[in-house]
Amino acid sequence: MTFGMKTKNSKELFKKSKEHIAGGVNSPVRAFKSVGGTPIFFRKSRDCYLYDEDGNKYIDFVGSWGPMVLGHSNKQIIDAIKKQATRAISFGAPTKNELEIAKIIKNYFPSMEKIRMVNSGTEATMSCIRLARGYTKKNKIIKFIGCYHGHVDSLLVKAGSGLATLGIPDSPGIPEELSKLTITIPYNDKEALIAAFKKYGKEVAAVIIEPIAGNMGFIEPEITFLEKINQLSREYGSLVIYDEVMTGFRVARGGAQELYKFKPDLTALGKIVGGGLPVGVYGGKREIMDKIAPDGPIYQAGTLSGNPIAVSAGAALLKQLKDKSIYKDLEKNGKLFLELLAEVADKNNIPLSYNIKGGMFGFFFSRGLPKNFEEVNNSDLDLFSRFFQGMLQEKIYLPPSAFESCFLSTKHSKEILMKAAKSADKVFKSI
Repeated sequence: MTFGMKTKNSKELFKKSKEHIAGGVNSPVRAFKSVGGTPIFFRKSRDCYLYDEDGNKYIDFVGSWGPMVLGHSNKQIIDAIKKQATRAISFGAPTKNELEIAKIIKNYFPSMEKIRMVNSGTEATMSCIRLARGYTKKNKIIKFIGCYHGHVDSLLVKAGSGLATLGIPDSPGIPEELSKLTITIPYNDKEALIAAFKKYGKEVAAVIIEPIAGNMGFIEPEITFLEKINQLSREYGSLVIYDEVMTGFRVARGGAQELYKFKPDLTALGKIVGGGLPVGVYGGKREIMDKIAPDGPIYQAGTLSGNPIAVSAGAALLKQLKDKSIYKDLEKNGKLFLELLAEVADKNNIPLSYNIKGGMFGFFFSRGLPKNFEEVNNSDLDLFSRFFQGMLQEKIYLPPSAFESCFLSTKHSKEILMKAAKSADKVFKSI
């Protein structure tokens, strides 16, 4: 991994971190377990570039997993943080900042008639599930294999055998009794969805889905699949929850629900809403959101929810997304890069498929574009690991997992993307 690139400081820092931080990292994917090698420790970022502790400069396709849609160290965001920091860091009380960002979010996401600020995407999806159960007075949840909704106990489950099965724990520490309240079925599988509702429909509080799956690469839904979710949910009195923590403000300003013209009952947002600071949001229909305390009996709280610095940063970013043409330009440039990537892959007899919406994309080493987790898992994962390492040597920073999406910013110019494609050609020749 280190051929032609100095990584001494990152190696030493990772070694020391493992003595003090569980696994040496504060989120598992950062550990490079699935791609091998030592994680890179970064110290600075500008535009579409990252700078590590050894002085290496990388073209970044991670973007802090989404928030850096306008590039790193955006001036308006930094100015907003500085301005608020001179006033106060936190109150644990209502602020005008919260009202300002709530209005912006509602304008971009019309399905969110009322919102509630939280501190992470996990907290947002967890709150949606509790609210759905309290509102419908039902307990079971339907989720889809490969969709990740944070490390919520009832959602961190995997499928058993068959088309429509109750989940089994995907991690020690999750009671089997709790995971049995979750029904897991394949993504884009209408027959499995119908079977699940036929068997458990009267007990289902909600269906939760990433309307574009960003945690198994980048998988679009079939429109008829989304239509069937809506239809069956209405028939059985269940709610539809869109987890747009990754896709919100990314595939389009109004997320996947703007692209596909569907209005879920509840939506979970995160990442971009904080402009790079920790934030989550959930919201939906007024009659459902009115069931949350203090207006209703369903409890949810958070001392730092709506933190004035975080929401100031988020508002500064969201205001700059007012012009929807940003997303057309992102997708145009992204397609250019992916077409070049596919061209050099084909030249080197390497199978490659890809997809993109707005500023979010994914690619797979497979002949056909995968439609679900199983098909992603059947792509050439070993080749991805070797490609990742080769690109890292070329100073191109990709997500360290074949099951993660890539992100573009407005700072990724055509010239920069063409340079990245040339690096890919070099890597393909070597592997």
